Amino acid sequence: MRDAVWQVANHLGVVAGTPGELLTALLAGPRRTVRVPLPPDHDLVRTLRPLIDVVAEGTPPPTDAAHVDLADPATVCAAHPFQVTRAYEADPDPRGGLRAAWLRAGQSLVRDQAPADRALVLLAALDDAADPRLGPALAALAASAPWSLQWTARGGCTALTIAPDGRLVKREHRVPAVACLPDGTELALDERGRLYPGPAPATRLTHAVAATLAGHPATALAAMGDTVLTGDRMGTVHALSLAGVDQAALHTGRVTALTATTTVAYSGGTDGTVRAWRPGRAPGRAATVTSRPCPVVALHTTARLLAVAWADGLAELHHLADGRTVPFRPGPRIRAVAVTDDGSLVVGMDDALVCLASDRSCGAATASP
Repeated sequence: MRDAVWQVANHLGVVAGTPGELLTALLAGPRRTVRVPLPPDHDLVRTLRPLIDVVAEGTPPPTDAAHVDLADPATVCAAHPFQVTRAYEADPDPRGGLRAAWLRAGQSLVRDQAPADRALVLLAALDDAADPRLGPALAALAASAPWSLQWTARGGCTALTIAPDGRLVKREHRVPAVACLPDGTELALDERGRLYPGPAPATRLTHAVAATLAGHPATALAAMGDTVLTGDRMGTVHALSLAGVDQAALHTGRVTALTATTTVAYSGGTDGTVRAWRPGRAPGRAATVTSRPCPVVALHTTARLLAVAWADGLAELHHLADGRTVPFRPGPRIRAVAVTDDGSLVVGMDDALVCLASDRSCGAATASP
């Protein structure tokens, strides 16, 4: 059943590892007819059909009759992914941690991709108890992938940013957004969309932001120099400063993510768009940076790079100067992203953080867990 759930989740643009998670993702959206690439008599089709309109139009995924050595990373990365999944489900032997990594990152691994890309995903999914020989073996197999793994850390997060001094700032326990002012003051939203109390001393600006959000809760938060950006459920972005408030209606539906340089604000929404806006200019001049048929879940930017995370489990690093985009799918749901000045991407999930470099000449990431 697990490989079918992953296949259907990928087809529908959601992240799910169990039939229950898949149903939750589907029921959270509007009623619709869902076409699934499975045969009509598949168990998952029978599970979905009483709750949503399902049109089954497919055949079982092809299986490779060849033997797969489940302890050999090279063989696992090159074999048909559905055969590997079924073999790991049938055999509980941990294979030094390779089995756990595969089952954790499976929704990404079952996609069509080169063995090197599959090796990178597996490498990022290894836990701390894995056989120490697996890391170097997978790293060698992933040598031609567009990313190199810098570090991993267990323990999840719900929000990320980079402080002015280069520190990685993360939040847990359902804090949906965190931001840093130029003086290092950290601001965060609580689950109600209000300013989360922090250790930093209150200022006129933080008092003003807290008072505003007490009456008008936010769905997203970022800092833009001495200006605080907030988003709301109606698709409007607000720029709050001691000089006043500027705002622009940039999205249809809720604003889900914000980030900014000192001059440009980027916003993402449930409408699947990322837009660039300069407060003080007419909202009609906001530009669409990228869009997909999938909600944006997180953003972070530097002067030359923009990291975007999507609700279907995709993270992208956009090079703003030339339009180049480097994708990465870790498998689990992505909660937050951050990008450092040297081009390293940090991806935050429910139970881990992963740091990758897309340019192997850039060296290790500045930020560390």
